[in-house]
Amino acid sequence: MREYTTLEVSDLLKIDPKQIRSFAKQKFVKPNRNASGHFRFSFQDLVILRTANELVLAGLDSRRVTKALRSLKEKLPTERPLSSVRVLAQADQVLVRERDTSWEVESGQAIFDFQIDELSKKVAPLIKEKASVARAKANTSDEWFELALEFDQVGNKKEALAAYKETLSLNATHVNAQINLGRLLHNERLYEQAEKLYRGALKVDPTHAIAAFNLGVALEDQHAISEAIDTYNHTLLLDPDFPDAHYNLARLYENLGNQQAAVQHFSRFKTLSSQRDDSH
Repeated sequence: MREYTTLEVSDLLKIDPKQIRSFAKQKFVKPNRNASGHFRFSFQDLVILRTANELVLAGLDSRRVTKALRSLKEKLPTERPLSSVRVLAQADQVLVRERDTSWEVESGQAIFDFQIDELSKKVAPLIKEKASVARAKANTSDEWFELALEFDQVGNKKEALAAYKETLSLNATHVNAQINLGRLLHNERLYEQAEKLYRGALKVDPTHAIAAFNLGVALEDQHAISEAIDTYNHTLLLDPDFPDAHYNLARLYENLGNQQAAVQHFSRFKTLSSQRDDSH
């Protein structure tokens, strides 16, 4: 994955390099180091660093900053673009909004509001600059997949699609590339293409619960309700604690008038959601 120097981070986030190094020394982030011992930050690190700086400017003490950042790091998504997440202050709470849900990071007088989309747009030119070199050097499917992930992470769908396709041209059984490409096509409502990729991923790895769940969604979006239900149930055989599978089954069973099954799955969904909230 693309890594950023201290000076690049300073330029992107408008934070003094000394402050960035201080945050790293306080272990707010745990960047890699190159052969010379210099810090190399990930995109997730950039999100944490920007949040840390805003919390400090908002007047939170180091203990509360540490608590908020620890929770944020635990919940930042790693399997989808960070541009889907927004960190903001609302009244006396630090919240993270993800799709149509939100969760509290830490109670406090934090005053900041930013879109990670903004950060993604700033980072994108650096990745694009690297991509021209990477394309010339990339020889393996894994190298192309890493490049695809970088574009995916900053929301550059066109480049991500091309790189995932190149990955699969070199290795047609690359499970994660099949799933991620399927997701991008799925979002474009190309359901049949997405379904084919999810099925391909499951053929390679029949135990992959995410591929199974995504397949269920693709089938549901094509109004193949009975097959979608079977697929969601298969997802739960692979991972009994997959909350979204329980939720989707509860909704579909309710629509079909099977109240007993609907209540059972919705109850399990609420339990799993509550356990997740309690763990943070």
